[in-house]
Amino acid sequence: MSKVALVMCTSYDYSEVKKAVKRGLDLIGGPLAFVKPGENILLKPNLLTGDPPEKCVTTHPEVFKAVGEILLGAGANLSYGDSPGFGSPESAARKAGIAQAAADLHIELADFRNGEEVFFEAGVQNKKFVIAKGALASDGIVSLPKLKTHALTRMTGSIKNQFGCVPGVLKGEYHVKLPDLNNFAQMLVDLNSFLKPRLFVMDGIMAMEGNGPRGGKPRQMNVLLFSSDPVALDATVCRMVGLKAESIPTLELGMKSGLGSYLESDIELLGDDLSQFITFDFDVKKESSPSTRKIPSLLTNLLVPKPFINKEGCVMCGVCVNMCPVMPKVLDWDKGDKTKPPVYDYNRCIRCYCCQELCPESTIVVKVPLMRRGLDRIKR
Repeated sequence: MSKVALVMCTSYDYSEVKKAVKRGLDLIGGPLAFVKPGENILLKPNLLTGDPPEKCVTTHPEVFKAVGEILLGAGANLSYGDSPGFGSPESAARKAGIAQAAADLHIELADFRNGEEVFFEAGVQNKKFVIAKGALASDGIVSLPKLKTHALTRMTGSIKNQFGCVPGVLKGEYHVKLPDLNNFAQMLVDLNSFLKPRLFVMDGIMAMEGNGPRGGKPRQMNVLLFSSDPVALDATVCRMVGLKAESIPTLELGMKSGLGSYLESDIELLGDDLSQFITFDFDVKKESSPSTRKIPSLLTNLLVPKPFINKEGCVMCGVCVNMCPVMPKVLDWDKGDKTKPPVYDYNRCIRCYCCQELCPESTIVVKVPLMRRGLDRIKR
């Protein structure tokens, strides 16, 4: 059975966090079950962008530091890295507080600017990736995801955290090549199957609900989760926030691909009782988006949720325009006028939600079309 440990932790006070991390690791076998003395281990936090820790966009530096200190004590040689949605890894790590935590432990930033092409014959859908050199240089990866909502995948967690091992703008290219959610999810599963992280420690002390993964609201959840099975860990989080694990494409496809299991009967929960962390009113999209493979293009705008700019809050920074991976851009300045919010051409929008994901002002939201809301009500 897959083991998932849940440990209550009510604040980011370092002594409390370290105690909780030590307990969580001991519950699933201890640090030496995942690293050996002298091995080169990469710590992979979620560094979506350079936001301060209190915004709950990134893995909290105290969680990063606690895991790092314990693994160093086990004799591992550590590095860390992630490729943010935009900006440099150095800048994102500094603004998120991860760089200082790493410096306190003398952990160096790995190369996440440059990538190397690798072939993966065992991939179900994806036989080739470009992976950050820092990830390839390690003997093993310890993944440190953040518990957050996500417009495309509904939740971002253990499985999706490895997408940051694809450097820079190449991540946007995957959205263009794989606009269908199921295909995108299979890519994430294949990526995890290639990278094979040894351990996942999820920061859910303060989670993000609502308009995630950047523009949502912090939500106290008081939990750290530990597992070597990313499917089981993410499925446990789904049960905490009222989602059906089998409805999440990364979990369904992850189980089919042998990445892990989302079945409750296959998961042994350790530590604190799951019922303490169940949050019935957690703000997350309960209905799954339809696969665009099954929808004629003429119906896409009527059925598939689309990004929308709240004009009152838009500061015309242009991040959304820059992040759109489609060429020519799906949203752009109307006649070059940068004094007004950009406008969408929804007929060409692939619904990757990169614009919403990285809007620094949280003014882009994903709206469900009226026809889709009506159909959802009929199904219920």
